[in-house]
This record gives sequence, C-alpha cells and structure tokens, in this order.
Amino acid sequence: MFNINNKIEVGNGKLLLIAGPCVAESAELCLETASFLKGLAAKLDINLVFKASYDKANRSSVKSYRGIGLKAGLELLSKVKREVDVPIVTDIHEAYQAAPAAEVADILQIPAFLCRQTDLLIEAGKQGKTVNIKKGQFMAPEDMKFAVEKVRSTGNDKIMLTERGASFGYHNLVVDMRSLVVMRSLGVPVVFDATHSVQLPGGLGGSTGGERHFVEPLSLAASAVGIDAIFMEVHPNPDKAFSDGPNSLNFEDAEKVLTKVKALYDFTRSN
Repeated sequence: MFNINNKIEVGNGKLLLIAGPCVAESAELCLETASFLKGLAAKLDINLVFKASYDKANRSSVKSYRGIGLKAGLELLSKVKREVDVPIVTDIHEAYQAAPAAEVADILQIPAFLCRQTDLLIEAGKQGKTVNIKKGQFMAPEDMKFAVEKVRSTGNDKIMLTERGASFGYHNLVVDMRSLVVMRSLGVPVVFDATHSVQLPGGLGGSTGGERHFVEPLSLAASAVGIDAIFMEVHPNPDKAFSDGPNSLNFEDAEKVLTKVKALYDFTRSN
C-alpha cells in the first residue's frame, strides 16, 4: 500500500479506477470524459486517476494518429488536472520524457512493449512518482520481478503492475488470471487493463481491432480473482476515437461494467 498524490492510497481496500480516452485528442474531449469519470467515481465510491496519452509511439501504421506531442499534451493534461481536479497518468516512451511528464502526472506509465527498457524504468523511478508498469504481451508474470527491481533500485517503491493480456497466436490476446496472483506476490498492487486485454493486435490490417463485448466478463473475472485497480479506455463515441476505438467503452457501458465490478470487488473483499 502506498500513497499516489497525498490523497489516494492504493491497496487499502478501495478500488482505484484508471480511465480516460486512449489518446488526448482535444481539450474538450478530455474535459468531458474526465468530468464524467469523476462523477461516476464519486457515485460508486471509488478512487479515480484520469488517463490520456500525449503520444502513441507504437501504433500499427506510420499513417495512424499518434497524438499532439509532449509539450502540447502535457499542457492539455495540466488543464484537465486543474479544472476537473483529478490526478493524472500518462505514458512515457523514452527516458528523456520522464522528468517533464512527472511535473504533471501523478503516475508515470510504462507501455507493455517497453517493460524491459532499463533506462526508461530507472528514469521513471527517479522521479519519485508512482510507476505503473504494464506487463508485456510476451512476458511471464513472474519475470516482471526484474522490472520491479529496476524501479526499486532508484529507491522508489511506489510501483504497480498491470495485466493486459498475452499474445495468443497472431492477432489475438488471452488473459491468464493467474498472472494477477503471481504479480501480487511480488509485493505490489495489481491492475487489470480491461480494454487493452480485448484488443486484436493488427487485426484490422493497418490498425488494431478489438472485442469490447468481452470487457465486462473479463473485468468481473479479474475482480473476483483480486485486483487493486482497474484500467479502462473510455470515450464518448468509441467508434470515432482516434485510437483504440474498437476496444474502448462509451459512458453508458463504462458505468454498467464498473457498477458490477465494484459490487463484486466489495463482496470479495468482505468475504
């Protein structure tokens, strides 16, 4: 258990929601989504950290939309943080991004493809902020101990590990719920990424597909196994999202899924 921003504790028995659009498309979109999520979190009595990326450096095609960039993206996220009064998490892809991102973000997130990048992990750890490391689609859960050790080598023990599915043949992912148990045994809070876990990587040719109808059953299964936080990509109109639309949830579906997850989370914690 640790404190993210002097307000939110992780692993203390209160569910944490990490959610927002995949990419920070515009200030209007982020403000609308953050405001909705803040209201939903209050309604369900859960904690919230708002998520959006200023850059998506691992898109399938060079023609795919990546984002508005580091400087503009951090200014946008700072605006959301200030006006909606929510903590922020965003991805970093290179070591030089850690320090400027940490000036705005309460959590620095390491993308799954980069979870073995030593310089990136160490620089993130040096910032003193919470570091959320997504388990690579190619990684065994027990091997994530080495990523944890890299961050801990900086003296930073505020680390979370996220399950987001493992490669299963071509263009498909499968979630091994045992990984949540294994990663928790490393002494860190665990997160279930409910929307990236239903991706179909490269499944649309030059872009990634997804099966959002599986978000609910997988989220409930993870909650029953035991999680400290749940990660969801939420967008007012997923079919028009610039990135990860096929696996994102709209506001109505996000509320429906989270309501069930919260009920099951409370039941398992009390029993």
